[in-house]
Amino acid sequence: MVRRVLLAALGMILVAVPSALAQNKAQADRGAKVYADSKCSVCHSIGDQGNKKGPLDDVGSRLKADEIRQWIVTPKEMTEKTKAERKPVMKAYPNLPREDLDALVAYLQTLKKK
Repeated sequence: MVRRVLLAALGMILVAVPSALAQNKAQADRGAKVYADSKCSVCHSIGDQGNKKGPLDDVGSRLKADEIRQWIVTPKEMTEKTKAERKPVMKAYPNLPREDLDALVAYLQTLKKK
């Protein structure tokens, strides 16, 4: 009985994980589009693309999702909090639609050192 329950639970997990991964990839892909459409590369770079003064290549390794969100929405406060010295201070995007903000954060979270 216990074995059947465990096998059933494992089966549900095996079905759910690929779906969740596909959903996360779709969210990150949308975030990459938000990054491009918002012209973030004017001030930031990913790989060899964009302004090298603001590299984001490993931002997903360095910051939690809520910290990335705060940098996007309230960069002045984050600059003060972290004592960041880059000038000028990043422009705030407090009116970025929630769906776009979530997608952008999901995309930036994928940027990790390999």
